[in-house]
Amino acid sequence: MSNEPIEKVADGLLKAIRSEREGQHFYLMAARTCQDPRGREVFEQLAAEELGHAEFLQKQYQSVLDTGRPDENLKLGTQMDLSGPNPIFSDQIRSRLKDAHFEMTALSVGAQLELDAQKYYSKMVTESEVIYIKTFYSELADWEAGHYRALLTQQESLKEDYWSGGGFAPF
Repeated sequence: MSNEPIEKVADGLLKAIRSEREGQHFYLMAARTCQDPRGREVFEQLAAEELGHAEFLQKQYQSVLDTGRPDENLKLGTQMDLSGPNPIFSDQIRSRLKDAHFEMTALSVGAQLELDAQKYYSKMVTESEVIYIKTFYSELADWEAGHYRALLTQQESLKEDYWSGGGFAPF
């Protein structure tokens, strides 16, 4: 590898694995609780992506322990498309938006989880001395940034109607 201590690399991978598992569990809970059918499906897909990340990181962790270096043959999977003005929920959510407290909270919590993961992976890119580790942490940071943007986009598209429906006027 380089002069970077194996313990530092392993510790960074363990933190990343824990973060991905927390995200997976959150999205599974969101899928079980969400009343919007498309929202359930997207949260399940987000949970599956987080699981895929955790499994990738776990294999990298094992490779570092076994060989002292990451496995450059391992690849991350394919990211789902979360583009568009309403990437998480169906349009039907608007009909019950004033009561969609869980869904709005899930958007906020999910966005914070994704932002934290993106920041962590970006930090790991700058701290690592190993090019391949920098590469996969950069890819993970981009992936989490995409999740963050989708959650934030959905939140922004619903916020005004949600506030209005709940009689909230922050001015």
